[in-house]
Amino acid sequence: MFIIESYPLAILFCFITMLCWGSWGNTQKLAGKSWRYELFYWDYVVGVLLLSLIFAFTLGSMGSSGRSFLNDLSQANMNNIGSAFLGGIIFNAANILLSAAIAIAGMSVAFPVGIGLALVLGVIINYLGSQKGDPLFLFLGVGLVTVAIVINAFAYRKASSGNQKVTSKGILISVLAGLLMSFFYRFVAASMDLDNFVTPAAGKMTPYTAMVVFSIGIFLSNFIFNTIVMKKPISGEPTNYRTYFKGNFSIHLVGVLGGLIWGIGNSFNLIAAGKAGAAISYGLGQGATLVAALWGVFIWKEFKNAPKGTSWMLVWMFFLFILGIVSIIYAGQ
Repeated sequence: MFIIESYPLAILFCFITMLCWGSWGNTQKLAGKSWRYELFYWDYVVGVLLLSLIFAFTLGSMGSSGRSFLNDLSQANMNNIGSAFLGGIIFNAANILLSAAIAIAGMSVAFPVGIGLALVLGVIINYLGSQKGDPLFLFLGVGLVTVAIVINAFAYRKASSGNQKVTSKGILISVLAGLLMSFFYRFVAASMDLDNFVTPAAGKMTPYTAMVVFSIGIFLSNFIFNTIVMKKPISGEPTNYRTYFKGNFSIHLVGVLGGLIWGIGNSFNLIAAGKAGAAISYGLGQGATLVAALWGVFIWKEFKNAPKGTSWMLVWMFFLFILGIVSIIYAGQ
């Protein structure tokens, strides 16, 4: 299978993760013009699962290093399979809750509370599980990125002409989403032998196998989580599977593309974790919030008519973000 042997390449893969995790939402934005989020999300989940299988039978099975996908799956013990599967369930619950929080409280509350909490707690949890990297620079970088995310939230709020009323319900759901999001990666990482992808310990899985099991966890849990959201939506009228199957091919393809993009990012992040460490890989990946902000500023023109002073907030946001990323990268040297 394909294995990363150098730290710079691992960092490059983490940057690709950041780009993918921060960009897949554009497909939802495109589909959202005529397609409900709950329906889009089904195609997104299918895309994640499809990508994991493609990678498993290509990058995860070629070459002489490590165990090929099918061989690795056959020797994996149930504890590790269950850990990656549970990671998929936790991620899916967190992702749907985050979407609900956005609907209730808006991005200016849901993202800094949810993703900011997931970033800080996630790095701590993953560092405790696999202590790679200088903790001083790692947590300094996480702190700088977190401040950048908060500034981004204030900039969104200032630019918005119709802010939604912040309710305790929206904040509570954002916190719950962040708590769950901070744990999913640890369960997936725990199913792998992060110290040796070439000859992983018996019973442990390679990142390619772990990604497949993780994706199956997302897919199967979606029959429960997304069905509930379809019948009891946070906003709008209930929808059903009949409506989903009435969607044309192009609208389904947009959702699948979103899942493929996110799946590439997650796969690259798990592959990089063996060299960079789970905490650094996860921390860099969660910088995706600022990548999403770049799309909003330069492509979707979300700050085009923003009040005076917003531009400086964006400058500080990107400056602190870059400093945070540099600090996280230096932590792994």
